[in-house]
Amino acid sequence: MSVGVLLMTHEDVGPALVAAARHVMAQLPLRVDTVEVPASADPAQMLATAAQHARALDSGDGVLTLTDLYGATPCNIAHKLGGLGANVRCVSGLNLPMLLRVLNYADKPLAELVEIAASGGRGGIFVDHA
Repeated sequence: MSVGVLLMTHEDVGPALVAAARHVMAQLPLRVDTVEVPASADPAQMLATAAQHARALDSGDGVLTLTDLYGATPCNIAHKLGGLGANVRCVSGLNLPMLLRVLNYADKPLAELVEIAASGGRGGIFVDHA
């Protein structure tokens, strides 16, 4: 068994990041799915959709939900998944380094992947001071 990864993002963000990850890694070592939240989406309906996706991804080790923007609708919906009884943890600020770091530590449990995701997202930021 392993942790499932659910990307909950604004439209086009999640699928683009998964496509980029597939470009870097020929085969993704974890089950990854995306839920795109359109601007006009009904949050209650999106919560039901996200819950379906999370249940499908959970093989017993839980689901790591990665969202693109803290405080935005996809993130707010993702935070409600845990209240539905699912073993879900959420990290916001999704970027490609975060996703790749998670995928490179596919054998880690959910609690560790949360920290790995946050570290990978921060570590993927570089400021050139030249």
